[in-house]
Amino acid sequence: MKERIKKLQKEKDVAILAHYYVDGDVQEIADYVGDSFYLAKTATKLKNKTIIMAGVYFMGESIKILNPEKTVYMVDIYADCPMAHMITIKKIKEMREKYSNLSVVCYINSTAEIKAHCDVCITSSNALKIVSKLKEKNIFIVPDGNLASYIAKQVKNKNIILNEGYCCVHNLVHLENVKKLKEEYPNAKVLAHPECKEEILKLADYIGSTSGIIAETLKEGDEFIIVTERGIRFEIYKKAPNKKLHFADTLICRSMKKNTLEKIEKILTEGGDELKVDDEIAKKALIPLERMLELAGD
Repeated sequence: MKERIKKLQKEKDVAILAHYYVDGDVQEIADYVGDSFYLAKTATKLKNKTIIMAGVYFMGESIKILNPEKTVYMVDIYADCPMAHMITIKKIKEMREKYSNLSVVCYINSTAEIKAHCDVCITSSNALKIVSKLKEKNIFIVPDGNLASYIAKQVKNKNIILNEGYCCVHNLVHLENVKKLKEEYPNAKVLAHPECKEEILKLADYIGSTSGIIAETLKEGDEFIIVTERGIRFEIYKKAPNKKLHFADTLICRSMKKNTLEKIEKILTEGGDELKVDDEIAKKALIPLERMLELAGD
């Protein structure tokens, strides 16, 4: 099947993008694998007229907004991120009325409609860099409250306002589980994603994005306790097969696992769920996305 997919892909000039959280089989056949920021940035440089996105819906939306002339297919149109819906336009408008000198900062894990009402987008890999550069004193970060809390402790010259959203995977990490792993593997560094609760982050030796966690495992040290989605095992073992990894809890994003080789092959042979974004929403959502790319740089 992998050979058939690569053959069809080449014939039809299709680029396949995949997030680190999808299954290893899908990552293996993808042209580009990365976190949300990398995929968004990469999509703007592709010459292919068609893109297949193996990830969740907001990722496909971002790619379509940044590349309106391209055809974008989701491997599974129902692969969604619950956190993306944990903020409302009403709440954003209320905060704009309540606070002056306010910037509404939108985590890329959000819908296109929400992005259209925000000032700049961020990802977990560029959040600190971008928020630090903003001139506004008050920063309302949506939708992830855990990420916002982490940023607030790093960027102390800003008034970071939290939303009540969260990642359904990272937010469920059990404190006792991480403590137990630390006891069992005392020489292992704890690497955690900032979408985790503060009590988990306090135990971490390193806090960073998915790509940051992967990069950290390639540095000194042979043993790591990983506190993020298990899909990153594929990339780590590909680059460093001898590393010892211990994952906290059963951190699996069910939406990401909806992306399969069978569905990719079907898109290449029969067509699939083309992702479309309303023109007016796309035009407004493009502004914070382009500002993110500008402020984050390389």
